[in-house]
Amino acid sequence: MQHRIVVLGAGYAGTFAAGYLARHLHHDDVEVTAVNAEPDFVERFRLHQVAAGQQLKHRPLAKIFGDQGVRFKRARVTAVDADQKTVAVDGEHGLELVEYDTLVYSLGSTAADHGVPGVAEHAHHITSRPAALRLRDRLDAMGEGGKVLFVGGNLTAIEGATEIAESHPELHVSLTTSGELGGWLAPKSRQHLMRVFDRLGIEVHEHTRIERVDADGVVAAGGSRHDADATVWAAGFAVHPIAAASGLAVEANGQITVDRQMRSVSHPDVYAAGDAAFIIGENGQPLPMSCASAGFTSQQATAAIIGDLTGRTVKHKGLPYVGNHISLGRRDGILQVVDGDVRSRYAVTGRTAARLKESILKTATWGVANPTFAMPSRTHRTAVRTRTAVAA
Repeated sequence: MQHRIVVLGAGYAGTFAAGYLARHLHHDDVEVTAVNAEPDFVERFRLHQVAAGQQLKHRPLAKIFGDQGVRFKRARVTAVDADQKTVAVDGEHGLELVEYDTLVYSLGSTAADHGVPGVAEHAHHITSRPAALRLRDRLDAMGEGGKVLFVGGNLTAIEGATEIAESHPELHVSLTTSGELGGWLAPKSRQHLMRVFDRLGIEVHEHTRIERVDADGVVAAGGSRHDADATVWAAGFAVHPIAAASGLAVEANGQITVDRQMRSVSHPDVYAAGDAAFIIGENGQPLPMSCASAGFTSQQATAAIIGDLTGRTVKHKGLPYVGNHISLGRRDGILQVVDGDVRSRYAVTGRTAARLKESILKTATWGVANPTFAMPSRTHRTAVRTRTAVAA
């Protein structure tokens, strides 16, 4: 009887985990199923490019997973019952339950509305491909002088505002943030960031806390108003509420509480990777929701699963957070190195930083889409086969 591994979500963390497990565990012993709502692998960290009107290459998950021996189920996850080891999904065949022996939870995150009224009804976001496409269509429908307002001062807001300002010079782009734009960056990096915003004509409103979003813009604390034809909410990420409702132990923000091996502390047959996992990094701080964190946590989770199923020693993978890599349109960027939890003075800016980020993203995506080269097969037999034989 095969051991059933189910991977929820096929972003960077989930796609890597499913492929790696399928290529390192013997198919006679293990069946790996990946569940994802979208049919294609989505380069989430390029979604600001999609919103700006750029075309990205389609990478069908059925093809990617087919090359690895992973069963792909296109469906939306609606619930997880960690006690019964079942996942409720809504897919091509309607509602159904998927049973598992081992679960990899990597559903990722969405935009955090922080309880601000009107965000869900009136604001756009760029945390999913459908959302990015809706924003693209809205931008295309605007006439010259249309107003686009980003709410947020983090990486998503910065990358989205600069990308759209560069691709749509006919539009007026502005940004509001509750703090100081790029305040966490080293002085050299922040000075470069502000020069780019000035070059692209992006209006910045710092120390502005938004209290309400409506169809025509936002209202800030104190009653000041900022009009917009499209408001883009980019004020941080929130994990989907499915984990908190599943019976799994979670943090206050809904992330799954895991041990150093990425196992759920309440249900050791569940592993979390990517934005859904709460884990302390090597700098003593929680790993942020990011592409880099997805890679490190999925590597640790897969190593732990293989070790647990085969009896091999589980090695600790590194969980570093080395810095911020920010694109500022297609020809500019910032690479800010972080020393522990303190920002470093070392930074690369301009076209060189843009090329470095482009190279990193291409390498990561190529590795996902070309598993034969990126993940050579080293199949191991598991203890499942031994237990089955003993039982017989």
